[in-house]
Amino acid sequence: MAAPTTPVLERYFNVKQACDRLGLSDPSNPDDKRGQKWLRDGVNQENDPFPCSRMARQLLFTEADLAEIAMRHHNRRHGNSGTRRKKRTTKAPLVAAA
Repeated sequence: MAAPTTPVLERYFNVKQACDRLGLSDPSNPDDKRGQKWLRDGVNQENDPFPCSRMARQLLFTEADLAEIAMRHHNRRHGNSGTRRKKRTTKAPLVAAA
C-alpha cells in the first residue's frame, strides 16, 4: 500500500509577473502592461481557455500553466494573417435624363 502523498504548494504568478515570465513585457519596468490584456482575454475565452487559478479575486498562473500557454501559442499564426479579399463593386447603370 502506497503512502499518501502530501500536497506541494506551487509558486503562483499574478498577471504582471506571468507576462514578465513569458517575455511579453519588460520586468524592469513596473508600468509595462503589454500582454496583460491578452492573458486575461485568453483565460475568459469560451473555447479552449488558458489554464489558470483564481484566488482572492485574482488570476494566478503556475509554472505548468505558463508552460502550457507558451506551448499552445509558440509560432501560432495570427487570425488576421493573409491577404484580404477585395470587395466586388458594381457600378450603377447610367440613366439618361429625358
